[in-house]
Amino acid sequence: MSSENNKPIFIATRGSALALAQANAVLSQCRSAFPKLDIELKIIKTTGDKLQKASLAKEGESLPKGLFTKELEVALLNGDADIAVHSLKDLPTELPTGLILGAVSKRADVRDVLVYRDAEYLRSQPGKSNRRGFTPKLAIKDFPPGATVATSSTRRKAQLLAQRGDLNVVEIRGNVATRLEKLANQPELDATVLAAAGLERLNFKITAEGKLAGEGIPEGLLATILDFDVMLPCVGQAALGMEIRENDARIQEICDRLNHPETHACVLAERSFLSGMGGGCQSPVAAYAEIAGDQLQMRAASFRETSARRAVGGKSINEAVALGQELAAKLK
Repeated sequence: MSSENNKPIFIATRGSALALAQANAVLSQCRSAFPKLDIELKIIKTTGDKLQKASLAKEGESLPKGLFTKELEVALLNGDADIAVHSLKDLPTELPTGLILGAVSKRADVRDVLVYRDAEYLRSQPGKSNRRGFTPKLAIKDFPPGATVATSSTRRKAQLLAQRGDLNVVEIRGNVATRLEKLANQPELDATVLAAAGLERLNFKITAEGKLAGEGIPEGLLATILDFDVMLPCVGQAALGMEIRENDARIQEICDRLNHPETHACVLAERSFLSGMGGGCQSPVAAYAEIAGDQLQMRAASFRETSARRAVGGKSINEAVALGQELAAKLK
């Protein structure tokens, strides 16, 4: 490390429970790898945090680019922070001049999770008979006609409707805990879809009986993990991105120790695909890359047309960008 070793290093993060859990995980890694450095968190409120009532899914409605990242990037450029920790799915593919993606964490469970109320629990609760519940291990195909599923993701909405065109898909905003509370207490909602990685980072778990358990979770919720053939994830899902200033050798050295090369290659292909499709994090496209031997395999889908369009491909690991571009070309 340089002679600036005694200069504090600030990790910028949003203030939500999930963002703090993610940033603290990175902070723990940093302190473990560099125990002599002074490394602290800096909480910054983003535009996305301030626009809790704005729609993320309405067609033709323009929202600021980098909804959950812009203010963190300003802090980096101003020298008020040194590393910004993002859910990589929220980080635009085009970064501001002077900033780069310094590292990518090892990916957590990349799948989505269907969450819904437990019929057996509701039967035991006086006064909750107006809320519809279901049996464990519920699949999307098992919903009654016209069931209401809440999600603010255009990608999730498109895939839900591709399987069940009769579903009523509505908007929902708020952090993970808020969404779970809304599902538990609003009778008009039947289910919601969340990222498995986010639940895991908040120390929530799905029990063998299919119950969603953890501190702060409303009672009586069940969960089903959705396979990729049912719900393909968004670009960068379940990975954390560490954004830093370009040509900052001291911080890059830290990131080199934190980076997970296999995940980095996978998300590089996915982000290349998203860039090639000309979309942002709210675009109705999905992609998932994984390493098989010395090959990078990726499946991708676009839901911009009336019917879904899908593509698969593979290249060597060092051709991640080309793989993403190739699949984008197939689907555009």
